[in-house]
Amino acid sequence: MLVAFDFDGTLSDSEMTVLLGNQNGTAEDMASITERAMNDEIEYAESLRQRCALLEDLPDEQAQAAFEQVELRPGAAEVIEALREAGHYVVILTGGFERGVEAALAKAGVEVDAIVANRLPVADGKSEAGTASEDTSGQRPRVLTGTVEGPLIEGTKDDALEVATAITGEDRAETVAVGDGANDLPMLEVAGLAVGFEPKPAVAPSCDVTVSTMDELYDLFEQKEML
Repeated sequence: MLVAFDFDGTLSDSEMTVLLGNQNGTAEDMASITERAMNDEIEYAESLRQRCALLEDLPDEQAQAAFEQVELRPGAAEVIEALREAGHYVVILTGGFERGVEAALAKAGVEVDAIVANRLPVADGKSEAGTASEDTSGQRPRVLTGTVEGPLIEGTKDDALEVATAITGEDRAETVAVGDGANDLPMLEVAGLAVGFEPKPAVAPSCDVTVSTMDELYDLFEQKEML
């Protein structure tokens, strides 16, 4: 069976864009935009672009420092491990960023079968005069461009789930999707079992069942005889 997880707000309570915003003083603006998107008040793609634009010229070293702060929720690693040991294909589908997901999984010492996520492009930094600047080592510092690339900007999670099932040969009607926000709705609405993890009000009606902790999720999978 294929089990698809959202990341920010589901497997992790670390909001990546806010952690990145802490590095340049835009965290409050990030959180406000994120909340509006998760409540389906603005389009997710537009919200993501707005948040990434606030990160323009952030040194990539600081971005990496933010990604290193991303952590899995307590119990999330155990859920992932148990699913994979039971033979299920575990995929993370997130509008968040690949580097943050990878850092959190590495920190927890757990792996998944696939990650579908977005990326923050970097480029050489520029001086105020418009020429490439250099640090004390003579190297040009790398900075975020303020743009975002990846399959889950305009692309939706039902499409990503469709690709994953095609690769694995799974029947989509037997898949499980776990998420919390409005951008998770497409995969929750097409999965065989839609699990809301403390879902937003606009999301809860589309969930077959809701949970509020990873222990509850583990118990649910046991009840469904998946573990």
